[in-house]
Amino acid sequence: MAEPLTLQALINAYPPSLDHQPLSMQKRKVCQHIQACRTPVMGGLKLRCDHCGHDAAQYHACRDRHCPQCQFRQQTQWCDRQRAQVLPVTYHHVVFTLPHELNGWVEVHPEVIYRSLFHSVWATLKAFGEDPRRLNGQLGMTAVLHTWGQNLMRHVHLHCLIPGGALTQQNHWNPAKSTYLFPVKALSRVFRGKMVSALRQAQQKQELDRIRHPHEIDQTLDTLMEKDWVVYSRHCLTQTRGVIDYLGRYTHRIALTNSRLLGMRQNKVILRYKDYRDQRTKQLRIAPEELIRRFLLHVLPKGLMRIRHYGFLANCCREKRLSVIRKALEKTDESTTRDQDEKGAREKAHEPPELVSPPKPMPCPECKTGVMRVIGELQAVPDHR
Repeated sequence: MAEPLTLQALINAYPPSLDHQPLSMQKRKVCQHIQACRTPVMGGLKLRCDHCGHDAAQYHACRDRHCPQCQFRQQTQWCDRQRAQVLPVTYHHVVFTLPHELNGWVEVHPEVIYRSLFHSVWATLKAFGEDPRRLNGQLGMTAVLHTWGQNLMRHVHLHCLIPGGALTQQNHWNPAKSTYLFPVKALSRVFRGKMVSALRQAQQKQELDRIRHPHEIDQTLDTLMEKDWVVYSRHCLTQTRGVIDYLGRYTHRIALTNSRLLGMRQNKVILRYKDYRDQRTKQLRIAPEELIRRFLLHVLPKGLMRIRHYGFLANCCREKRLSVIRKALEKTDESTTRDQDEKGAREKAHEPPELVSPPKPMPCPECKTGVMRVIGELQAVPDHR
């Protein structure tokens, strides 16, 4: 039986050519990490079955945030750390999308565009939350940057998970009064204005100097002010315990996972994708070199934080503000079911480490009876490619 097709195998077989596809240092490192992941290049552990004596090697992971083999464990660990922050309220999932006219700017100035996107989205939601006609208080938000669409072309958008309510200056909790949190048309217009304003300020500070044509910036921004920008909003139907798992599916999602690679036929990679226009799963046949090129479009600048927390969920005040909010919620009339749900989630989040079930031992692939035990360490083998 043929081995499943992986991104690692594709990059090994079709390494990006520096002549046809200039690579930044960051993209080059990502390719090297993916190629080395779980191979002798990384080193690892030597295992032996305690029943039949079968030997095996377990190589280390690269832990690169772009690697499709390294995300599940990181997602699980992140979700475990976040569970204590869940509130017994309805959560809202809001998505802010950049127009495709800015894709070229993302290519040459990713740090500026991504920074402006985060700041503009939070400024928009903060203004709506503080509006006395709406929630009249401070919102909390966890935002996750995504840069891709299902066909791997550039599609920059921000996923935001927002507790449905705001903390007032008097330490009262004002719950959201609708299932959509705020009107999406109003959000879209304010977001558009703040994002365009942020880009104009970046232009004045000469932070967009790699854009070749001097009049392109003003022309593009004037055109974008005449368009409707896309904002999507819905409330999360999942129960309180599942909110973090829901968000975890977005926080550590990457542009391409190995499960979407269905194989190769006639020198074309068969890629599974979902067409959101008709909500159907389809297949795309694409040259491996083009697939790798599209994947590398979504390599983030070094040091860029793609998961950020704002408002009462900000790192500097989260613990204190959440304690105040929980006390405020205890004074309101909560149903018994939601109280029990929140209590169970909080108890689970605060379980001491010794009560958590240890990882299951690895069964022997040879005899299916014994357990693989670590008997030594494997040194890393240099890659001479």
